[in-house]
Order: sequence, then C-alpha cells, then structure tokens
Amino acid sequence: CVTAAWSFKLSYYNEYKSYLSTAMSTVSVEQLQAAVTQQGAIVRKLKQSEPSADELAAAIEELKLRKSALAAAEKALAALEPQVDRAKFENCMKRRFFYGASFSLYGGVAGLFDLGPAGCALKANMINFWRNHFVVEENMLEVECTSLTPEYVLKASGHVDRFSDYMVKDAKTGDCYRADHLLEAHLEKQLGSKGVSASDKEEMSAVLRQIDNYGMQELGDLIKKYNCKAPVTGNELTDIGEFNLMFGTSIGPTGLLRGFMRPETAQGIFVNFKRLLEYNQDKMPFAGAQIGQSFRNEISPRSGLLRVREFCQAEIEHFLDPEDKSHPKFQLVSGVPVRLYSAKAQTDGSKILEMSVGEALSTGVLQSETMGYFLARIQQYLIAVGIPPNCLRFRQHMGNEMAHYACDCWDAECKTTYGWVEIVGCADRSCYDLNAHAKATSTKLVAQQRLENPVTREVLEVAVNKAVLGKAFKKQAGAVTATLNALSDVEKEDLKEKLESSDSFKLSVGDISVEITSDMISSIQKVSKTEHVREFVPSVIEPSFGIGRILYCILETNFKVREGDEKRTWLDLPPLIAPTKCSVLPLSSHSDFIPYVQRISADLRKLGIPNKVDDSSGAIGRRYARTDEIGIPFGITVDFDTVKLETVTVRERNTCSQVRVPMSDVASLIHKLCTEQATWSDAKASYPEFVGQETI
Repeated sequence: CVTAAWSFKLSYYNEYKSYLSTAMSTVSVEQLQAAVTQQGAIVRKLKQSEPSADELAAAIEELKLRKSALAAAEKALAALEPQVDRAKFENCMKRRFFYGASFSLYGGVAGLFDLGPAGCALKANMINFWRNHFVVEENMLEVECTSLTPEYVLKASGHVDRFSDYMVKDAKTGDCYRADHLLEAHLEKQLGSKGVSASDKEEMSAVLRQIDNYGMQELGDLIKKYNCKAPVTGNELTDIGEFNLMFGTSIGPTGLLRGFMRPETAQGIFVNFKRLLEYNQDKMPFAGAQIGQSFRNEISPRSGLLRVREFCQAEIEHFLDPEDKSHPKFQLVSGVPVRLYSAKAQTDGSKILEMSVGEALSTGVLQSETMGYFLARIQQYLIAVGIPPNCLRFRQHMGNEMAHYACDCWDAECKTTYGWVEIVGCADRSCYDLNAHAKATSTKLVAQQRLENPVTREVLEVAVNKAVLGKAFKKQAGAVTATLNALSDVEKEDLKEKLESSDSFKLSVGDISVEITSDMISSIQKVSKTEHVREFVPSVIEPSFGIGRILYCILETNFKVREGDEKRTWLDLPPLIAPTKCSVLPLSSHSDFIPYVQRISADLRKLGIPNKVDDSSGAIGRRYARTDEIGIPFGITVDFDTVKLETVTVRERNTCSQVRVPMSDVASLIHKLCTEQATWSDAKASYPEFVGQETI
C-alpha cells in the first residue's frame, strides 16, 4: 500500500530528512533522477487515495528534498566539467582557419565545411595514428573503394529501402526538420520553463532519455501531444514521414544506371570479401579497413562539424566465426576500465556502469570478447588523440534506434557543449551484409573451417535437368542453379512439395523472380554427405569512426583560457596529433639570429617534425600566445646567448616553463618529446631551467 509504505510521524521527519540527504550525496545523478520520478508517482497516487494531510505533506516534502538533491548533484557535476565558451571557441577556429563553411564567398551551404591548413594537418595526424593503432597493430587489410555506388549494391544492403530519418515540415513554408531533433529541442525548452508542472517535467525527462528509441508512429504522436510547432515561424507541422538520406545520381551518359554517393565506406569491404579472404590465405578471423569520404543528405544539418553532409569515415569490418566470438588478444585489455551506459540503464534511469571490460563481459553487459576488445581499443585511441577520459562514455543502442543491419551496437560518445555526441559506433552486424550480397548475386560468400573429425549427415540435394534449364534461362542458368543449391533443406522441401502440387515454383534470383517448372528438376532427394570442412557465413564486428566529429571534439574539449588572462586562449593538443609540433622564434629581428633559426628549422625537418618559424615583429610573449592558440606544444627561442654560447630556450606550452638546451641537442629533444620517448619532466631534469621571455 502506497500510503502505508510512506507513512511516518512528522516528529521523526527532520531526522529522516537528514539521513536521506546524506544518502543522496553518495549516489549518481541517474539514480537521483530515478528517485525523483519514483517519488513523483507516489505523490500522485497519494492524491488519488484520500490520504491524511500529514501523510501527503510528508510525501511532498520528500519529493522536494529529492529534487533539491538532484539539482545539487547536477550543479556539482557541471562544476567538475570543463566549461567552454562556445562563441569564443568558434571565433578562434574561424580566425586560425581550422575549419570554415564551404563556399562562404557565396553565402555557404548548410552541412558543408572546409578544413584549413591546421585542420588538414590535425586530420592527417589523426588518420596516421589510426592506421598505426589499428591497421598496423592488428594486421588489418586496408582497401580503397569508390564513393560512387550502383543502386543494386545499396538495394541489396538495405540502404535504398531503409536508410532513412523521420522528418516533419513547416506546413506553410515547407522548411524541413528532423523529427527527433525538433521534439528534443522543444522538450528541453519546456524543461527550462517556469510554467510547466513538476510532474510534466518528469514525464518530459523520461521521454528525452529514450528519444532515440521511438519509431515513426511514436515520434509523431509525441510531437502532437506536446504541440510542437515549426521553430522559426511557429506554424503547424505536417505529419511525420520518412526521408532517405542518400544522394542519388546516374552513372554514364544514358542515365539508365542509377547510383548513389556511398552513405558508408563499409559496403566496399563487404563486396570485396572473397578477394580479401583469398589475400589472407583463407585464414579467419581477419579484418578489412577503409578510410574515405561518405555522404548523407541530412535533413537539418547543425552543430558545425558534428552533423554534415560530406564527412570522412575510418571503418573496420572484423570478420569472425559466428559460433566463436572470442578474441586472441582480449586478455591484454580485460583490465581496461570503461564507462558503459546500457540500453537497460537508459530505459529505467539507472546510472552509468564503471567497470573493466572483463567485468562487463562476465556480468553480461557485453556479449562477446571481440566487442569488448574493440571498445577498449577504441577508448585507447580516443584518449591518445586528446579526448578527456571524463568526457567519454559508451552508450548502447536501444531496440528501435538499432540500424537495420545490426543486432547490437555501442557508441563512443563525447560530452561537448552540444551534449553527448556520438563519435564512434561499434556494431555487431552479424551475417547481415554478406548474406544480403550473396543472395543478390547468387554467389557464396563463406569461409571454411577444416574439421578434425569429418561429419556425415543427410542433406536434401537438388539435381537439375541442365538441358531444359539452360534452354529456358540461357546465360542466367548458372545463377539459377547456384540459387537452387544454396537453398536450405527446409526451402528445398518446400520446393519439392510445390512442384508436386502445382508443377511450378517462383524462385528469387538476385533482384528478379523466375519460374521453376517440374521438368527443370530431375530429383530432390536425401543423400549422405561426409564433410571434411565446415562452411559458414562470417559475422562482422564493425568499429566506425567519424573523423570529423572526433576532430571537433578534440578541439572543443582541449580549448582553454590562461588563468588570470581571459583573452589568452590556447589548445591543449597532444604532441602526437598537433598540426605543428614546434615553433622557432627569434627573440627579435636582429640579423645575427637568421642563420640559427634556419639551421634549427632544417634540423627539425630532417627528423620529420613539422615546425613554424615566426619572425614577425612584436613581443616574444605575444608570439608565444599565437603559437599556443593553434596548439603548438613546444617553442624554441633564439636569443643573444644562442649567438654567444650556441644554446636556445625550449618552452612547453601547457606550463609555460622553459629550459636552456644546447643547439646540438634541441632537435633530438623535440623529437623525443613528440614521440613520447621523453616527458617534459625528463627535459627539466636534464637541462637548466630558464626564466623570462614570457611578457606580452
């Protein structure tokens, strides 16, 4: 009974309140949100059951307490997170041309962006490390496939029919909006409104937690329920509908062959599976990898680089036995701690799980060693390129948001000023893609496992009348025969029954349907077959990296302001991926400094270290600030002691501390610092500290 469960004397309430306050301070924000929702339901039930005034007052007071605890926890959590002034950040990106709107001379096009020199170098460094971290380390097979894809390939993969988002339009202007984004923005605005009741806010929060889990009908109903309008005009909205995200085109001058710009790089790997398996000497498991541009005609591009219409992907397709999803290197990562936000936790409002990959597997949160292995490796990559660990989590897809090809999926998400943003998806695509392309082309896309003990079993075998079949189907006879042989025993039994009862049978061969008559089939009978190898269609685990999104998150989460000087902004980029590793700065324009600057720059280039010479006029501190703003981690200054003693100062960006180093050592030191063979602490221990040259 609700009344009995929450009934207590008010004389004990203050003591209980103190206890509850202490308890609430030890739980997560997610648990507090669930507690508020639970207590809100209790209050509503009490109001319907004619409680005493004391009981109702106590329950309402407790609800207020829980809300207060939740607000305090959210405020404390926000204080722990790095605060970024997005306007200041975007101004820096624009001034330093990390990226900018494409065709801005003509006013720009939504969802299209250009990378500037610093952005290009940052992206190249990210991709180079990605290749080393995954392709080289895991012996993956890299391919480069065309972006232009024939329609029949994407028809087979399911993209033509199902690669869609839900859309609504402004009923008067025709402006288009992605339905879930529109609902999300509307509810977030309502949550900040004072005129909305506490119970309604709780309900809206519950909807927002599952925003990615709603289908088209549910989204449409919610948009109507909350009376959503067109954001710009306030006009009514049309009914919800589907919008395919692929860019269509035609291939060749006749226009008869339809095509699309690929929406993902994955299909190029799948259609080359047989070649890759042969290249790998028929050994399983193995992985294919590809880096390249993909294209999606987003309904309403927004949030800068986070939602664009052309973007760079780096994808891995790890092919493995569906009956054995273990990974030989899993033990190397089993102790790696990860933050997992499961589908169950999202549904019931419970907290993010913080545990090792091994614990997640043993408790059933993760379903396979291979999925766990890649989540750990993805996290290692993201942290290495600069994503702060406290801004990173893995969120499991809920049922309705799962892609048509996936049976499980975890997204690596980064916390930004736009909220949690997906930057890597890791999907278990099972056997979907290979089965789809095998069916469409009547080609077996299988791997083999040699059996230690041969297996004899009874199978149904279809014997065709080649003369009749060849006369009827001519060039297609081979494909028809292959399709008949590929039928399962259940399908062959069905074929036999239909031919006996109706003398014909409709068979799907790729995209066409053909009629099989009884005179084309000699027999369908059981035969004993001894198998020395086991054939299977491999499953696929697919880590898919959005390079542009990762790049944006690196820049935003590493954008900082110097303490005590709000005007001095800087980027805390790891040396591993910094566009420029080192600056070379003459103290002044004195002609004696020129040969030393040239010599140091040449020595750095010989070691493959990108460097920037800044011999512009202005105080040395101001030039340090300029290099800090584009994330250059180290600076070498040539001064009068360089001329006298052949020593230079080396400055570290984060601490602004400097050491005095002989010119003969400086290039080698910078190389060691940039390749993590030495730390700045090592440099400070090896060379004398230098104080000065920092005033702007």
